[in-house]
Amino acid sequence: MSDQKKITYIITHADDDPESATIPFILASAAMTMDVNPVIILQSKGVMLAVKGFAEHVHFEEGTPLKDLMDAYIEAGNRLLLCSPCLEKRKITKEHLIEGTEIVGAARVTEEVLSSVNVLNY
Repeated sequence: MSDQKKITYIITHADDDPESATIPFILASAAMTMDVNPVIILQSKGVMLAVKGFAEHVHFEEGTPLKDLMDAYIEAGNRLLLCSPCLEKRKITKEHLIEGTEIVGAARVTEEVLSSVNVLNY
């Protein structure tokens, strides 16, 4: 087990609340500069952010584009963890998803939460 601290961000919004969808990616970027391992879990409507072409249309005024933040998060070696039942409810399959995603269930979400120093929900 790593000695590196971990923080988990759970995102439950997408185009319905662009600010809440974007802020966790800004915080994750800062965490990485502080040698803290960020984990982002997309649940509820948040899973829509992982659909190809969707994030490009989610805009938080005067902020860095969400798509750019997501790309940087994934390019740093992180994966977006996606709620399996949330995807199923929306009839989203793996083929609809961007690269850098991982479909997970309740046990994995619980594992990430329990192993984090803090969990923030947006």
